[in-house]
Amino acid sequence: MSTSCDAAELADFDDESVAEEISTEHADDVDGGARSTHWRMTPPRLALLIGVTTAAALASLIGFLGIQDRHAQQSVDLRALYLQTGRQGAVNLTTIDWRHADADVQRILAGATGTFYDDFSQRSQPFVEVVKKVQSVSTGTVTTAGLESSTDAEARVLVAVSVQTTTNDAPQQSSRAWRMRLSIQKVGDDAKVSNVEFVP
Repeated sequence: MSTSCDAAELADFDDESVAEEISTEHADDVDGGARSTHWRMTPPRLALLIGVTTAAALASLIGFLGIQDRHAQQSVDLRALYLQTGRQGAVNLTTIDWRHADADVQRILAGATGTFYDDFSQRSQPFVEVVKKVQSVSTGTVTTAGLESSTDAEARVLVAVSVQTTTNDAPQQSSRAWRMRLSIQKVGDDAKVSNVEFVP
């Protein structure tokens, strides 16, 4: 009798265990299938991911190229400013008319800074007196100009100038060729002459 009950209980236990195990395995399979379905990279999702990644890469590249282009343009503009300042500074220095020498000197000082401004402002009055005394009229024309060196803050410009001059003692125009090295300094959004050297 005891053996029969044990066998029956064992049979019930085995049936329940098997059923539970099958149920558990089935649940795992269902969950695993759900997880697998959730993380599966389907073709539409893959295409979307590639599209988003490509768009982000292109946006970064365009932004980088835009910054590079802006920096390059700023460099070109700055070099042009230095060169124009050097050319105009050379013209101002060599174009003096005794009839409005004071205004000519003020024009030179307006485009000057640093050491050159200090030196020229101290010597400007004796210079004007000499120009008026000999009734000098000089006109400078730039023949060539180029940047010798440049940075974001300063530059050196070489300028060749042809100067035509008349005085009360020599009414016939005399022509001379001058070469100058002008140091240019960035001042805010502008640039000014900070030093002048005459070179052979």
